[in-house]
Amino acid sequence: QVQLVESGGGLVQAGGSLRLSCAASGRTFSGYDMGWFRQSPGKERDYVAAISWSGGNTYYAASVKGRFTISRDNAKNTVYLQMNNLKPEDTAAYYCAGRLSGASGFAYWGQGTQVTVSS
Repeated sequence: QVQLVESGGGLVQAGGSLRLSCAASGRTFSGYDMGWFRQSPGKERDYVAAISWSGGNTYYAASVKGRFTISRDNAKNTVYLQMNNLKPEDTAAYYCAGRLSGASGFAYWGQGTQVTVSS
């Protein structure tokens, strides 16, 4: 079992930046691929970014590519999402997720952290 706790959300003006953190505990963090997802009220949860267990591979949704950066520090059991040039449409609850490397889906989820971008 892996427990995930997000932090770093808040209110920011359009064009601003935030860095989300996700602290993991439980199993060996370095063996897990990690991802960030987001969900706005009335909408489905959308994929934002993912990073392989080693940090060597990163993936982004088209809507955030070039603005968001996912990274991880396996020594600290933490994954980050640096969000720059934020837009009002980035407003959502952001969720951290983990899956054992090679697994088909994300089995572990945090409780989420709210990001609100004002225009």
